[in-house]
Amino acid sequence: MDDAVAESAQALRLGVRWHHGFAELGPSFSTELAPTPLAGPHLVSLNVPLARELGLDPALLASPPGVAAWTGNLPLEGSRPLASVYSGHQFGVWAGQLGDGRAILLGGIATPAGVQELQLKGAGRTPYSRMGDGRAVLRSSIREYLCSEAMQGLGIPTTRALVVTGSPQPVRREEVETAAVVTRVAPSFVRFGHFEHFAARGQEEPLRQLADYVIDTFYPECRAGARLAGNPYAALLEQVSERTAALVAQWQAAGFCHGVMNTDNMSILGLTIDYGPFQFLDAFVPDHICNHSDDTGRYAYNRQPNVAYWNLFCLGQALLPLIADQELALAALESYKTVFPRELEMRMRAKLGLGEEQPGDRELVEGILKLLAADRVDYPVFWRRLSRFVAGDGLDPVRDLFLDREGFDGWRLHYEARLPHDRQAASQGMLRTNPNYVLRNHLCELAIRQAKLGDFSEVEALLRLVQSPFEDHPGDDDKAGFPPDWAAHIEISCSS
Repeated sequence: MDDAVAESAQALRLGVRWHHGFAELGPSFSTELAPTPLAGPHLVSLNVPLARELGLDPALLASPPGVAAWTGNLPLEGSRPLASVYSGHQFGVWAGQLGDGRAILLGGIATPAGVQELQLKGAGRTPYSRMGDGRAVLRSSIREYLCSEAMQGLGIPTTRALVVTGSPQPVRREEVETAAVVTRVAPSFVRFGHFEHFAARGQEEPLRQLADYVIDTFYPECRAGARLAGNPYAALLEQVSERTAALVAQWQAAGFCHGVMNTDNMSILGLTIDYGPFQFLDAFVPDHICNHSDDTGRYAYNRQPNVAYWNLFCLGQALLPLIADQELALAALESYKTVFPRELEMRMRAKLGLGEEQPGDRELVEGILKLLAADRVDYPVFWRRLSRFVAGDGLDPVRDLFLDREGFDGWRLHYEARLPHDRQAASQGMLRTNPNYVLRNHLCELAIRQAKLGDFSEVEALLRLVQSPFEDHPGDDDKAGFPPDWAAHIEISCSS
C-alpha cells in the first residue's frame, strides 16, 4: 500500500450498516482472518452502476484508500473478514474438506436492495487453501468481473462484481502472471458444499444451525406448515431445487456453459457462482466442453441439466438427517423434473417470439435446435437475425446461416404459420430476449491482452456492452458478429 495512504487512514469507512449473520454462526463454520496485502495495488475497473445500486460512493471506492481496501491492504471499518469451510464433490468424486481457499468474506452491508455480502476473491491464503497460494490472476479476475455482469445484463441470477484491482506481484499458474482481486457481491455465498461438510462428518447440530440460518434469512416461507408436510428442511430442498431448475433452464436457453459444476460451486440461492472455465456457445454444439480440464466431458453443455439434478441429490443426502424421511426428500427433489422442462420450454418459446403454449411448439423448438446442431450454426447470431427477420428484415441473413437450406425452409413454413398475428410485437419481445452482445471468449481474450499491457479501456468497453446486451451500440457492431477463426483455439481450464 502507498505510504501516503497508510498514514492517512487506518481503515476505510463506507458509511454503511454492517451485518454479520454468517460470522455469528460461530467458529465451526469459518475462520476469522485478515486479507494478505498485495504490493502496488491499482484500479482495473469499478462497476459504477452497481456501486450506486448498493448506495456506495463511486469516488470513494476508486480513491487510493478505496483501491487499497478492495485489494485487502486496508481494513474496511465495521467488516469482519473470514474464510468459510465447506466440502464437496468435484467432477463427481467426493473431495472432502475444501473451503474458501482464496476468498475472504468481509460481511454484509445494508443496501436499498437488502443486505448484500462483500467478498474479496484473491485476497491471500486461508486455512482452506490446501496447496494453493490464495491468489487470483488478472486474467481470471477480468473474466469473472465481466461475466457476472453479463449474466446480470441477461437477467440470469448471479453473483455480481463490484471492483477489480491489480498488482504487479507475480503469481504462477501455467505461466507467471500478475495478481488481482475481484470484489464479489451476493446476498449469500453459501453453497451446497457447506451442508455436505457437516453431513459428511455426522455433525447434525451445525448442519441444523446452518439450515435454520438459511431458511430464516432467505427462505422464511419454508416455515409455513402447508409445505411438504410442514417439514421446513424438505421445503428448503424443494425451494432450492426449483430455483436451480429455473437457473439451469436460463443457462441452456442462453447457450451458457458453466464448465465446473462441482457441488461446492452451486449456490444455495440458485445463483450462478464461481466463474472459471465458462463459455457462451459460438457454434451450437450440444456436447461442447468448454473446460479444457474436463477430460470426460462431465460438464458438457448438454449435460448441465442432469448434473444440476445430481448435485441436488447430493444436497438432499446432506439434508436427510434433518428431513428424517427419505420419501419426503425424494418428493422435494421431484420438483426439479417439473420446473426445469417447463422453464426451458417457456424461455425457448420467448426466443421464438411465441406467446402462450400451443400444440406443436415443442416440435418447433426441437426442430430448430436439430438444424442448428447439424450445421453448427452460430447460436447468438442466429437468434438475433431471426428476431430481425420477424421484425421485417430480409430472410436471407437467417437462411444463409444453414447449409441445409431446404431443411430450414421446411421449418420456417411451420414457424411462420405459428407466429402471432402481431409480428411487430413478437419481434420486439424477441429483441429483448435474444441479445445483440454476448460475452464470447475472444472478446474476453482481447480485453485481457490489453489489460496485461496496462490498458483497461477494453474492459470498460465490454462492461458497458454486456450491461445492456439487447441494445444496439453504434460503433461496436464488430463485437456482435461472428468470432474470428482463432477463437476456436482458445483453451480455458480450471485456472481460468
